[in-house]
Parts: sequence; structure tokens; C-alpha cells
Amino acid sequence: MPLLVVENLSISLFDEGHETQLVDRISYQVEQGETLAIVGESGSGKSLSSLSVMGLLAKELRVTSGRIMLDGEDLLSLSSEEMRQRRGRDLSMVFQEPMTSLNPVRTIGSQIMESIEENLGFSRSAARTRAIELLQEVGMADAERRLRQYPHHFSGGMRQRVMIAIALAANPKLIIADEPTTALDVTIQAQILELMTRLCREHGTALVLITHNLGIVARYAQRVTVMYGGRIVEAGRAVDLYHRPRHPYTEGLLRSVPRLDQDRTQPLRPIQGSPADPFMKITGCRFHPRCPYAAPVCRETKPAFEAGAACHFPLNQESRDAS
Repeated sequence: MPLLVVENLSISLFDEGHETQLVDRISYQVEQGETLAIVGESGSGKSLSSLSVMGLLAKELRVTSGRIMLDGEDLLSLSSEEMRQRRGRDLSMVFQEPMTSLNPVRTIGSQIMESIEENLGFSRSAARTRAIELLQEVGMADAERRLRQYPHHFSGGMRQRVMIAIALAANPKLIIADEPTTALDVTIQAQILELMTRLCREHGTALVLITHNLGIVARYAQRVTVMYGGRIVEAGRAVDLYHRPRHPYTEGLLRSVPRLDQDRTQPLRPIQGSPADPFMKITGCRFHPRCPYAAPVCRETKPAFEAGAACHFPLNQESRDAS
């Protein structure tokens, strides 16, 4: 049985009596110990869906349909207190900007130890020993001294290592990493992703990696889910998606980033237009205003998700070669 099952999940914003659907009936699964990447531009709904899994949606946002099953238990049926008890112990989250996630007036050690004491019931001395072990595990030198320091004493990459240590503190079954390398330079990005995926593999923890960059997940994810305009437009094995994209949006994402397997003189081809506006009513496929293959049916009818893609005219090798 899959560890996490998200089924027909819809999320809406309720503001002054008006409802705006932001996530439209998405479904995906995560197996035990698997790394799944969820990819899409800003506003595609990938972060909202992850916050709903964690039970951290703002009060203006509401899940309007669907189920979120973790180990066979529907998280949406739990009370806020029951959900609080599962955060950290069963599932954890690494946010994209650790400086806003860490408490600036508390030491690093107290923040790591809090999770250990709360979720594992360790004594203070045992929690301190475990916190030192975690800092060493994420590659931090002089861990005992570091416990007494505050977040502003650390660089961005080191703060993100602290966040990974906190996420791993109670040995959760699932970690959701929401753009964990956005605020870091390219070299540190690679180090953090290598560290996170290695530790999850060693601990047997499933990882959901949320990003806007298809390039950084090729090395780390077994499967990829692509979101656009609040919908999943393509999903499948990473190797298949990279070599044989089925949806024009996925193809556009791949063409807009440099690739080592292509001629360096070949120009990048960015996706024309702007991302879908959730407040603008669009009938049919939400990608059709930007799609080079759009036909009348794309403007009139929402495509069903079939054979790994939500497209009336999924791409094949011939259509790609012709383009």
C-alpha cells in the first residue's frame, strides 16, 4: 500500500463570500522511501497542496473535496490537535526560507531538541545528545558548540541543514521539501539536495520535493508530477518525462532550461505568455492560451487525465520532431 495517497484534492480560497478554486481535483501517490518531485511555475498549486497535507492551510483556504491518506488514515478527518501530534512524528516539512522558519531568539539546539522531546519523549539530556548527532549527520562541524548559537550565526546553507535536522529529528515517514534550495547559490543547492536525498534514503523516509525547476530533479526523483493552473497536467517516471514528455507544458519547461545533452549553440525557447491566473475564468484547458498546439477543442473542453497526461493531443515522437 502506498505511504501517501492524495485523491481528487480540491482547494478553494473564500474571500468576501466569493470562492476561487486554486487546486482542481489532483491525485498522486508516494511509495515508502520514494522521492517524488512536484514541478510547476509559481501559482500552479504545488505548495498549497503540500500545505494541505501538513494541515497548515490559512483560514481563508479550504479543502473542498478529496482525501489525503497517510498509512491508510485520512488526515482530513483528524482534529487540529491530532494533526499537530502527527506533524514531526509522522510527517515533516522543510520550507524554502529557513530564516523565516527558525525562531530568531532561540538557540538552534533548543529548536531541534523541542521536536525530539515532544515527539519521541526523550529526556533533556538524551534530546541534546540526539541533537548533536543530527547536526553531525547533516555535515555540521563542531556540533556541540553550534547548539548554543542562534540562526543569525549561520549562513543560508547551514540554516537549511538545521531545518533538515529538525525534519529528521523524530524519524518521520514522509518529508515534504517546498523549494528547499530557492534562496541558495547553485553550489550549495546541489549540496543540500544531495544531503537531503541521501539522508532520506538512509532513513527509509519518503520525500516529496516541490520545485519550479525541472533541471534539478532529474538526478534525485524517481517520479515527477507536473502541475499547471491548479491541475496535474502530466505524471510519470522521471526518465520517461525527460525523454518523452507528453504535455506541451512539460515540453516547454524542458526547452526553457539548458541541458548538457544538447548543443550549447541551440537557443533556449521560453514558454510564451504568463502563468494561468486563478481569478480569470478559462474554459477548456488552462494552458491553451500559451500552447503552440492549441485547437478549438482545447478552448472549449477540459481535457481528461489519460495515459499520463491531461491533453487533448498528447505529444508523441513524430509531433516533437516536426516542431
